[in-house]
Amino acid sequence: MSEIKITVSDEIFRACPEFCFSAIICRVKNSPHNEKLWKEVEVFSTDFRARYKMEDINKRKAIFATRQAYKNLGKDPNRYRPSAEALCRRIIKGIDLYPIDTLVDLINFVSLKTGYSIGGFDYDKIQGNLVLGIGTAGEKFEAIGRGLLNIEGLPVYRDEVGGIGTPTSDEERTKITGETTHLLMIINGYSGREGLEEATDFSVELLKKYAGAEEIILSSTKS
Repeated sequence: MSEIKITVSDEIFRACPEFCFSAIICRVKNSPHNEKLWKEVEVFSTDFRARYKMEDINKRKAIFATRQAYKNLGKDPNRYRPSAEALCRRIIKGIDLYPIDTLVDLINFVSLKTGYSIGGFDYDKIQGNLVLGIGTAGEKFEAIGRGLLNIEGLPVYRDEVGGIGTPTSDEERTKITGETTHLLMIINGYSGREGLEEATDFSVELLKKYAGAEEIILSSTKS
C-alpha cells in the first residue's frame, strides 16, 4: 500500500501559521456496529454533558482555533460549523449520537474527545495526492448527508478530481462505507502541534482495538 503525499498550501499557512496535521493510513475491517466501542462513546457523552455547558464548547482549544481559521478565511463558523463543534453541541443539547458504522463512529469519538475536526476517507477512492487549499466560489462539493455545500473560503483537501474534505464535512465521493478496507484519517490541528501526537496515538489504539488496523502508516506536517 503506497503512501499518499499530503501537501499544505501557502494560503492555508498564511491564514493559520500554526496549522499541523497528522495522517493515519491503514488496512481495516469495517463493521456495521461495535457494541464495545459504542459503550465507550455513550460513557464519554454522559460525562461530557455533565462537565460542559454550551458556552464552553467554543473555548476548547482545537475548536477555537478551527473557528478562528474560518474567520481568517472570511467564513462564518456559526453558519458552517466545524464538525467537532457540531458533535459537541449535539451532546450538550441532549441529542444522542446515532451509530453509523464502526469506522465513522470511531472517528466521531476521537473528534468529540479531542475537539479536532477529522477527515475520514476510503483510501482506495482517492485519486492521486492531496493538497490542502481554500475552497473557491462555485466549486462543487457534495457533503455527506447534506447535499451541495458552499465551500468557498473553507479549508479543503483536494485530490486530482476535486475536493474530498473540509473541517465542516467530507465529500460523498470518497466517504467511508461498509466495503472500506483501507482508511485515510487526517487529524487537523489548527491549534498547532500540542495534543496532536496524543490524538494520533489514541486513534491508532482505537483502530487496532475495534477495526483490526494493520499496515499502519503515519505521516504529519513537515516541520
